[in-house]
Amino acid sequence: MQCFTLTTENHIAHLILNQPEALNTLHPTFWRELDEVLTALHKQVDARVLLISSTGKHFSAGMALETFAGAVALDDQSAEGRAAIFDLLTDMQATFTKLETLRIPVLAAIQGGCIGGAVDMVSACCIRYATANAFFCIQEINIGMVADVGTLQRLPKLIPLALVKELAYTGRRLSASKALACGLVNEVFDTPQAMLAAALQCASEIAAKPPVAIWGTKQALHYARDHSVDDALKQMGWLQAAIWSNKQVLEAVMAMKSKRPAEFAPLSPLRSFRDLA
Repeated sequence: MQCFTLTTENHIAHLILNQPEALNTLHPTFWRELDEVLTALHKQVDARVLLISSTGKHFSAGMALETFAGAVALDDQSAEGRAAIFDLLTDMQATFTKLETLRIPVLAAIQGGCIGGAVDMVSACCIRYATANAFFCIQEINIGMVADVGTLQRLPKLIPLALVKELAYTGRRLSASKALACGLVNEVFDTPQAMLAAALQCASEIAAKPPVAIWGTKQALHYARDHSVDDALKQMGWLQAAIWSNKQVLEAVMAMKSKRPAEFAPLSPLRSFRDLA
């Protein structure tokens, strides 16, 4: 992989953006590699949580804009060309949606700038940590376009709508302290090292829980976000009935009483219909 490294240890998958010389910009190779990695992680059973961190001064400076002057230049000269823009964006959106629909929780550890497309990406994560020098910027409006890969759809679910509008209309930077105050990030740290240590600790705690219960919790939270309380309660009943395990609950209780690590079955590996012989 050219754009990041991926390791899995103690059930924690750690994806590290590793092109600091290019400010970890998001270009076609990044998109392709990320999509492939997320597809593979969704099917496997070893990783129980995914942590995304970065290297260098900035988490990511967002989209590599030179891309759109080259091989991915957008055709706005015809109805057919503009229709193709829709399909291109749908494809790009689908990759970040895989972060949201991944069977395991996703954490982001953000230092420096989280700009443009990077905001799209971290908005799809479950938990966000930041360094004190981190900032978030909906950069698209500053270059004459509308943010189009998830920021405007997910941020209003995370922070007050009026604040989203201010950031989206002005292109101003949201500091780490303000991001903490409004709930966009869970905690702010003085150094990247302290942030990464805390993120790994959180990931370790998640990995120690029953994978199917974590899966069910993520399903319920996302459903409740987008539905009425009554509908979400009904969904919760169906979900709990589907995944309830007396054996698992007993193991969790006995492990707590014995002050030992619990042992839980992993999620089942997934195979798509296309994989079948």
